[in-house]
Amino acid sequence: MKIGNVEFGKYPLFLAPMEDVTDIGFRLLCKKLGADMVYSEFVAADALVRMVNRSLEKLTVCEDERPVTIQIYGKEPEPVAEAARIVVERAHPDVLDLNFGCPVKRVAGKGAGAGMLQNVPKMLEITRAVVNAVNVPVTVKTRLGWDENHKIIVDLAEQLQDCGIQALAIHGRTRAQMYTGEADWTLIGEVKNNPRMKIPVIGNGDITSPEKAKECFDRYGVDAIMIGRATFGRPWIFKEIKDYLHPELKETCETPFIHSNHPTLSTDWKIDVLKEQVLTSVRRIDEYRGILHSRRHLAASPIFKNIPNFRDIRIAMLRAETVEELFNIIEHAREIVHQNKE
Repeated sequence: MKIGNVEFGKYPLFLAPMEDVTDIGFRLLCKKLGADMVYSEFVAADALVRMVNRSLEKLTVCEDERPVTIQIYGKEPEPVAEAARIVVERAHPDVLDLNFGCPVKRVAGKGAGAGMLQNVPKMLEITRAVVNAVNVPVTVKTRLGWDENHKIIVDLAEQLQDCGIQALAIHGRTRAQMYTGEADWTLIGEVKNNPRMKIPVIGNGDITSPEKAKECFDRYGVDAIMIGRATFGRPWIFKEIKDYLHPELKETCETPFIHSNHPTLSTDWKIDVLKEQVLTSVRRIDEYRGILHSRRHLAASPIFKNIPNFRDIRIAMLRAETVEELFNIIEHAREIVHQNKE
């Protein structure tokens, strides 16, 4: 599989773009744990054109996380194309992605993101404008359609390809579904198996285990898989899947960057990974915002799910304001996990 000049091996795994989640610290960690390409949080085109500092900050890229994709969204061709030029000039991403899939009301309700599924001509106009505006590969991430009665992805995929995009990521839900129900991969497979489709197709939705990842690669023939919500509190899912898909490389795919004396993928190692995530975010941003970005992952981690009365510990994690305070809570949780195993 290849996007532009970026080549990927067999079974590539991508970290999905997620607002308030895929900051530079989290991207770096997922990259080191096996993600083949990482995506930024989505950035509003209008805000970039107005040079809003919060949006410009999202364009910060580290060489260690490459190949990296910056994702933007908007609802008019001119500002989105201008934003694309700003992204390329400032961040030099390996890939530029257009968000036509975000279902949240504040985005889709205003006609951007998944809202574009109700205005395909405008979506195609934006796509052509961006492809013509920049000299990096342009890709698109979208959904099956607006709702159950308007699953348009098979025809839409061809139209987007004709606009010049170099890969298409498809979330197997409609906008109306938001994140409920099960992702439908059958239409993703139909797009991939369409003989007129020549660009790579990336499948997204409900990849929660190595077995599910293998099934989606084998059954639907996608060129790559994108993982989103399953990474919350579990960035090592990339290593779990990599080890499963590439057993011949398992012994060589160690992670020495994690400061842990425990066996890889053991519970203690995973807890050390979560602590490393906090430190990575703090180093890349600052203590307050680094903790803010990390503690939601800690609170959602499956490692702590079986702790009795975890609610109190979860609340404490979400309220922690210093690394020392947060690490004390994590170590307390580690002790409880060990006690439960005895």
